[in-house]
Amino acid sequence: MPARVFFEDVEVGQELPPLTNPVITHAQLVRYAGASGDFNPIHTDVEAGKNFGLGGTIAHGMLIMGFLGHFISDYLGGPTPVRKFGVRFLSMTRPGETIVCSGVITKKYEQDGQNFIEASIAAKNTEGDTKASGSFTAVLPGKA
Repeated sequence: MPARVFFEDVEVGQELPPLTNPVITHAQLVRYAGASGDFNPIHTDVEAGKNFGLGGTIAHGMLIMGFLGHFISDYLGGPTPVRKFGVRFLSMTRPGETIVCSGVITKKYEQDGQNFIEASIAAKNTEGDTKASGSFTAVLPGKA
């Protein structure tokens, strides 16, 4: 598990350590369909994806959001309340792509006795095509 992040160690403009996910495979999409209950054939059936004009299968948007959630969790490094987490899906992700999650701290403040950070986040393929972008707000512990 990554080291716990403390409020005093975070600065606005600081980049979060990127997280590179394994290449997306067709088998992963089938497993995710089973785990999520989303059996839309555009995610698992190449011909269905082609028939819908997608050129083949595409990854579930929520799989990509899950990658970003994993990225946030790894960065925070411990049980830390995430108060807000949202993304906007920008382009389709296909089997064979590798997704890299990144982020930057955009705000740091104290409110009602708690230490908050806000960050912008993105999931991009290795060619730099943004698949999803968003933000999160978390409450960090202080060192004292």
